[in-house]
Amino acid sequence: MSPVLAIHDLEVAYGTIAALHGISLEVEKGEIVTLIGANGAGKTTTLRTISGLLKPRKGDITFDGRSIVGSKPHIVTKMGVSHVPEGRGIFANLTVRDNLELGGYLRKDKITAQEYERVFTLFPVLKERIRQSAGTLSGGEQQMLAISRALMSRPTVLLLDEPSLGLAPQMVQTIFRVIREINAEGTTILLVEQNAHMALVTAHRGYVMETGRIVLTDNTKALLASDRVRKAYLGG
Repeated sequence: MSPVLAIHDLEVAYGTIAALHGISLEVEKGEIVTLIGANGAGKTTTLRTISGLLKPRKGDITFDGRSIVGSKPHIVTKMGVSHVPEGRGIFANLTVRDNLELGGYLRKDKITAQEYERVFTLFPVLKERIRQSAGTLSGGEQQMLAISRALMSRPTVLLLDEPSLGLAPQMVQTIFRVIREINAEGTTILLVEQNAHMALVTAHRGYVMETGRIVLTDNTKALLASDRVRKAYLGG
C-alpha cells in the first residue's frame, strides 16, 4: 500500500542556511505519525514545506501519489492537507463562528449542521463561545478553535504543529484526547510536538529529527524504550 503522504530527499534552505538536509518520511493512511526533536531541528520547516508555505531546494512531496511540490497553500488545502500552524493562527478579531466558516472557505458546498455538531462534541466550550471574538478565548480554547477550523476543510491529512505549546497540563490532556478521536474517525495526522512523551504515547510511529536530518525512526513503543530518545527527549 502506497503512503498517503510521502517526502523524498527533501532539502530546504532559508537563503544560504540549510534547514533540511535530504529528509525522507512516509505517512500511511489512518496513522498518527510524529516528528520529535529539539528546537531548530527542522520540524516546523517540514510542515511548512508540505503545506506549500516554503519551496524546497530539492526533493519531492507526494500526496495520494501525486507530487504537490510547487503547489500554492490553498491548492494543497483544497486537495486534502490541512495545516494547524504553531501559534494557532486564528483570526482574533472575528468570532468563533466566522473562524469556523473560513475553515470551509475552499469547499464547494456549505458546512453542515452535523459538522458543527461534530466540533462541538469534540470541544463543547466552542459552542458556548460561538459568538465571541476569537481573540478573547484562552490559549487552550484558541487551540481548540484552530483544530476545529482545520477540520472544516474535511482534510485527509491534518498537519499539527506544537498543539500543546503554552497550555496547562489538563488542557494538554484534552487536546491529545481529541487528536486520538479525530484519528479514530479516519483523519491521518502528522504531528510535530515538543512534548515528546505525549507525542510518542499518542502516535503509531515516530521520526526523530536533529539539525535538519532524520536520525531515527521506529514504532513509538520502540522509540519510548530507546536509551537515545529517553536521554535526549524524555528526561531519563
